[in-house]
Amino acid sequence: MPTPDQVGRQLHEVLEPIVAGAGLELDELDVRATGRRHTVKVVVDSADDTAGVSLDVIAKLSRAASAELDQHEHLIGGSYTLEVTSPGIDRPLTLPRHWRKAYLRLVEVTLADGGKLTGRVGDAGEDEVALLVDGAVRSLAYAEVAKALVQVEFKQAPDAEVEKLGGRVERTEDEV
Repeated sequence: MPTPDQVGRQLHEVLEPIVAGAGLELDELDVRATGRRHTVKVVVDSADDTAGVSLDVIAKLSRAASAELDQHEHLIGGSYTLEVTSPGIDRPLTLPRHWRKAYLRLVEVTLADGGKLTGRVGDAGEDEVALLVDGAVRSLAYAEVAKALVQVEFKQAPDAEVEKLGGRVERTEDEV
């Protein structure tokens, strides 16, 4: 009997074209077995660095993925539960596109050397990100990051911080 990791790799090959066909990226595929029952969790994200994934798109993708999995039920070897979702706020920032999506968000970073810092995300390239820390913009190489998580904020980023990171301060009519 194949291991969940082997099943996951095979299912990735089956589901990735379906996800890509929907204009999304397969962010994570997790297959867990409990006895003969499996849970297949498909985490998808928009290929656009600034957009999210709507519930309508998730529902449509879920139906398409389910139909495709039914054609490949031999890979799972029993009953399964399919979960199709988008990444939550608690997703660690592990790829440059994750950092780009977190533009102007506050993040807590654990450094590879054990240090910690909190800063606001600026422009993110392929190898490093600009991070506003204690009022100064610094470049942080992804190789220096052990873990990074977006912090929940209940108000907009301060105008001064947005401006330091080269962002535009936009106000609604109520704020003017």
